[in-house]
Amino acid sequence: MTRIAVLGAGSWGTTFAKVLADAALTNTEATEVVLWARRAEVAEEITSRHTNSTYLGEIALPETITATSDLSAAVHGAEIVVLALPAQSLRSHLDQVKGALAPEAVVVSLIKGLERGTDMRMSEVIAEELGLPDDQIAVVSGPNLAMEIAREEPTASVVACRDVAVAERIATACNNHYFRPYTNTDVTGVEIAGIVKNVIALAVGICDGQQLGDNSKASVITRGLAETTRLALKLGGRLETFSGLAGLGDLVATCASPLSRNRSAGRLLGEGLSADEVTQQLTQTAEGMKSGAAVLELARTHEVEMPICEAVVAVLEGKLSVDNIASLLLARDLKAEHPKAAATDAAAAAAHAAEGK
Repeated sequence: MTRIAVLGAGSWGTTFAKVLADAALTNTEATEVVLWARRAEVAEEITSRHTNSTYLGEIALPETITATSDLSAAVHGAEIVVLALPAQSLRSHLDQVKGALAPEAVVVSLIKGLERGTDMRMSEVIAEELGLPDDQIAVVSGPNLAMEIAREEPTASVVACRDVAVAERIATACNNHYFRPYTNTDVTGVEIAGIVKNVIALAVGICDGQQLGDNSKASVITRGLAETTRLALKLGGRLETFSGLAGLGDLVATCASPLSRNRSAGRLLGEGLSADEVTQQLTQTAEGMKSGAAVLELARTHEVEMPICEAVVAVLEGKLSVDNIASLLLARDLKAEHPKAAATDAAAAAAHAAEGK
């Protein structure tokens, strides 16, 4: 029997546990899914009532899922350990994970955040703290709004690992009739796409709060994708990742859906609330508010221009009034949309002119 531990019983962690349990039934494989909840009463509800009413209302969870508030007990004996924890508290949990982790276990991150202070991606934090090689670390990312998936509305996602066989193994473990995973080996690109799209979603939410129209929001989404791609390529990511599910797909879902925590947080910022006031109103973490400064610091370190991220972080830090953000969201010097293509076109035109002489 395969044992899978999911650490984090928020909306996405609980939903992904459901995805795994339903996949096991679909694949007719003997699989035990154990969910770790920080609060004992949540673990008790999941095990006895098969619901997590705090995050998913009365959506029924498979009876094959059990839950515990003992993190070490959840991890012990697990062949796959899935992390669905807030990015800024991941490192503090990994010491306990390390003490119970099986030597050959694969660790899978669902977390779309960058660690503040180190600017490290979650796979990098996992590798550093747990001492794992690349072929034991995977990430899952894509247009994955938890509530829609919990309701079994069809979606696709990406499982990324530098080892193709490991990515395929994790994809098989979560493949069911409503959740379709694709595999990818571009861990860096997939993670950066998931991280930066949260900051772009804040910007789109701010546009909502400022009552700006669809043109403004479409422009922010498109140029935000360009910012994200520039940073990822600088870090070693691949261009094609950003036209796929982890790139464009996740960005559109997060920026367009009222279920998106980051867009909702941005809307509150756009209505004039401070970052602290927004945090008090939200019941779950809007990761873009936590990771935005780290994204901007990483961009500056690698000399990547990210004006949308810069404007959002300035609002979060109280350095820019939200009423002045509209003109800054697209604040760059006039230039070609695709500079390399423009340079190629110019060279071709010059060559054509020379031939005509």
